[in-house]
Amino acid sequence: MAPYNRHMARFEKSAGFIVFVDPDKSHPEREFLLLDYGKFWDYAKGHVEKGEDDLTAARRELVEETGITEIDVIPGFAHKIEYFFRQKAKGLIHKQVTFFLARAKSRKVTISHEHAGYEFLPADAAVERVTYPSSRQVLKEAIAFLVQSTK
Repeated sequence: MAPYNRHMARFEKSAGFIVFVDPDKSHPEREFLLLDYGKFWDYAKGHVEKGEDDLTAARRELVEETGITEIDVIPGFAHKIEYFFRQKAKGLIHKQVTFFLARAKSRKVTISHEHAGYEFLPADAAVERVTYPSSRQVLKEAIAFLVQSTK
């Protein structure tokens, strides 16, 4: 396979949220929302549309993919990842995704047609479940950010 050439790739920008819920009586640990895309586990995210900033796109995608509307965005956390992949119709894609961190006010989720399921998992289990190494790293950084900010 030939190496990726950044200059020949189509650039796409996406944004999303790492969503968590605080502990409660029936769930003693903070838990993170992961979405089952059928072949992989990841977060609610999607394309930044014309005229949107990253945070606006992330909020829209969260509502579209999970039905979650009531969140507290955690200030100070925005993490970008970049990767390349091939798509039959579009060829080589250079993707940049900005992730934000948010506390959901409830566990009620209504998944979209894009997903096979969802689960709220404690930090360690969520890190294990998420499929891609870059997504796993973002989650680890979000967890560390939350631990640091609660000290």
